[in-house]
Amino acid sequence: MLQELRNATGGMFDEFFNALSKFAVDIMPFLPFVVFWCADKKWGYRFITTWGLGEILNGIVKLTVCAYRPWIRSDLIEPAGDSKVAATGYSFPSGHTTVATVTYGTIIAWQKDKRRWLAVLCGILLALTAFSRNFLGVHTPQDVVVGFTMSLIIILVVGAVQKKVEGNERAVDILTIVGVIAVILTLIYIQVKPYPMDYVDGKLLVDPQSMMNDTFKACGAFLGLMLGSYADRHYLKYEIPVGAAELPMLTCSGAAILFAWKEWFAPATIVAACGSHWGNMIARFIMVFFAMTVWPMIITRTCGKK
Repeated sequence: MLQELRNATGGMFDEFFNALSKFAVDIMPFLPFVVFWCADKKWGYRFITTWGLGEILNGIVKLTVCAYRPWIRSDLIEPAGDSKVAATGYSFPSGHTTVATVTYGTIIAWQKDKRRWLAVLCGILLALTAFSRNFLGVHTPQDVVVGFTMSLIIILVVGAVQKKVEGNERAVDILTIVGVIAVILTLIYIQVKPYPMDYVDGKLLVDPQSMMNDTFKACGAFLGLMLGSYADRHYLKYEIPVGAAELPMLTCSGAAILFAWKEWFAPATIVAACGSHWGNMIARFIMVFFAMTVWPMIITRTCGKK
């Protein structure tokens, strides 16, 4: 039905929904670090944790279920534009919906009592982003519903755990160790489990080695979160220099550095040297660890605090 609607409108909404999807996964994941650096460190930790967990759990479920994309499962489906090339990975659950929910959803939890208009706006963007995955023909409704539900549970659990362990450094350290072990187990699991190897006309439908890339990235990011948070809590103890004139520019510069590393410099250096699996993992680890340790130190030094 949505495909017929898309065709009937001549694809006039395709680019709009494409832009919504790209914004959710290419830009919004940098917001948690901005919050951590200059707005609210406690909520920054919650943002980064929900984002990291969402990415890694999405990867685990995808590589467990190994559901093919809709156009592979049915010849009736023809996705919009270059989606066959751009939409990577297995289909279930929707990665875009997962990331959109953990970011927009955390903003809603944060701002629902402070800036209701912002919470409402994020709710609209979340709904449109989820809908875009069906409208563009790259996901089934089940993919989107499960991605949303899984992320909602993550937001609620992270919030509850944060309140439970607040002020208890030993408990947080235990969670850090558990997180590192979870990354190791995830890496072992995705490499030893069997995958479907279906061929059509002598060509492999989906290469599981390529499908692992996103999960390697997620593991690297989550490991960076675990070790970066440990370094901050025990050694750096970053405090936001509220009111510092340099803080807005430093925040924008830090976000620009992270974006440039993720999009251009990491693929041209670490990934090219170490391969798509371990290279992507190392690159994401460097990005998150840098965001949680190196850049806060630079902010502190620049703003004049010892």
